[in-house]
Amino acid sequence: MSKKQRIRDTIHSLIEFDDGEFEQTCWKMLNTRPMQRLRRIKQLGFSEFVYPGASHSRFAHSVGVFHTARQLSQVVKRDLGESRFDPAEARLAMAAALVHDVGHGPFSHAFEDALKRLGISKRHELRTKQILEETDVISAFEDFPDFPERIGSLIEAEFPKNIYASIVSSQFDADRLDYMRRDRMMAGTQQSGIDYDWLLANLRVRKVPVSVDGESFAKVDALVIDEKSVFAAEGYVFSLLYLYINVYFHKTTRGLEKLFSLLIETLATKVRDGGIIDTGLPSNHPLIKFLKSPEEVGPFLELDDTVVMGAMSMLADARSGPLVELSTRIRDRKIYTCVDVSRRISSIFGLPKEGVADSSDIAKRSADVAQRVARVGELAKERGLFETKDGELPGILEDNAPRSPYKRLEDPSRPLSRIHVIGADDNLHDLADMSPAVNALNNYRVYRMYGRTEADIKSIESLIEEASK
Repeated sequence: MSKKQRIRDTIHSLIEFDDGEFEQTCWKMLNTRPMQRLRRIKQLGFSEFVYPGASHSRFAHSVGVFHTARQLSQVVKRDLGESRFDPAEARLAMAAALVHDVGHGPFSHAFEDALKRLGISKRHELRTKQILEETDVISAFEDFPDFPERIGSLIEAEFPKNIYASIVSSQFDADRLDYMRRDRMMAGTQQSGIDYDWLLANLRVRKVPVSVDGESFAKVDALVIDEKSVFAAEGYVFSLLYLYINVYFHKTTRGLEKLFSLLIETLATKVRDGGIIDTGLPSNHPLIKFLKSPEEVGPFLELDDTVVMGAMSMLADARSGPLVELSTRIRDRKIYTCVDVSRRISSIFGLPKEGVADSSDIAKRSADVAQRVARVGELAKERGLFETKDGELPGILEDNAPRSPYKRLEDPSRPLSRIHVIGADDNLHDLADMSPAVNALNNYRVYRMYGRTEADIKSIESLIEEASK
């Protein structure tokens, strides 16, 4: 007889899996090899090199997302009622929430970025789908045999198709609601707190119109917020932006990610050229096996953060100078020197003071700053400063990291991607129309360069000076 299972969690306290067939299936899924592997992949990758406490795993996050998805499903059930609530779709969403990160590689996005530049275009969502269909996950879902394929399709979809899918992927989904709270706590930053309980208490289900060419042709159920929680939703949007500014886009974290991506690219080139003996790694090392067969599930599942970091000392003894330098820099936290181009250009030109210029002048100055920042990158590319020459490492690394704080409804045919607010008129409105602060938000972009040597740093300085004239 199955028994209730429990997990103690930093954010949610007690997370329980009941003795029912579905949650016991989820418990079995937790104990598969692909899910257990997530214990050895950090949620924030290199962020612990900046915030020592940010060493939590994607496993802990995945359990938290499952729990949050279950809470959101209860809101849907409460408002739709037993007759309209679809328990099968809700179960699918909760299972998808549990496994949504299973396709992440070591150091997640930095690893994926390197593979993309190598022409290995399998995103983690596609890797997740592959894992669900080709591993022991299938046996875990023996009581729900259609789940692996359906979960894969749900995770792969660009936009949610119904209210249950929006629990997994939208601007207000279980993934964000967990990682925002978890990452903030583990990093120790005092910004980015959200009023989760108030937001959850003010969630409602309403019909929202789906339009094409300005004509409404259907209405679908969606999770929306009550007007009394507009300020909490506003705080949610700003808190996410601050997490990106302070944690995810931290200059040291990003610098290490750039070095790691370059390391993977350099290592892959050696493997492809038959130079494994020069890497310092044995031919049966998981990194070598993966780079030989990057599309296969087996070699991918052998990789995790511990495998990669454990390889750094071996790579530091390689016959290849670039591999020695990159692995040593990562192991010992010796990144290239960062020059924040965006900030430097902004400090030179700034924005007109309020009362001196109108909004059009401010917009014009912002555009001018953005243009000059872009010019710095163009000049560097024209002069080949990002290129590898004669087998040496590039002297300058580029970091271009954009972030849209809030995406307004651009496509009315996809209303489930929007944060809707029930206004005083009982109609639905975009959050940006209810919050002047959200409405005023512009896209945020970090543009930095990292110089390897003093000469490289001087080159960056010259670029900034030239673009500022």
